[in-house]
Amino acid sequence: MSNHGNTAAASGRTNVQKAALAFGVVFLLVGVLGFIPGATTNYSELTFAGHHSEAKLLGIFQVSALHNIVHLLFGIAGLAFSRTVSGARNYLIGGGIVYALLLVYGLFIGHDSAANFVPLNTADNWLHGFLAVAMIGAGLALTRDRRDAKAARA
Repeated sequence: MSNHGNTAAASGRTNVQKAALAFGVVFLLVGVLGFIPGATTNYSELTFAGHHSEAKLLGIFQVSALHNIVHLLFGIAGLAFSRTVSGARNYLIGGGIVYALLLVYGLFIGHDSAANFVPLNTADNWLHGFLAVAMIGAGLALTRDRRDAKAARA
């Protein structure tokens, strides 16, 4: 019995599953930190949604309660989808597409516009661009191996 290529079996998860799990954990952490005064500056100005929220995670990223809840849900999704190779791949690529759409939304919607319900600022836009590239890249690169790609399609 050969152990060649069984590193995923030995650890219990493939690299794409580990990446989805890591993104999920980070999103959970960010969602929780968004509700903690100190980690979120101007916490008293946190609104449920809209561009009027002046609360900023780490003093940089504009957040609202809705924004934090979305991070929590995205984190839970990462944990759930990391259970399978196909789920992890779909979470990473699908999540990356969501963040690419948020980047486009943030670039075209004025920061003071009523349509900016998330809310988003320039730092959020940069982060969403990075997340889009990182998540889609991880979903594709970590399933390049024929065995992982075959498992992701199954």
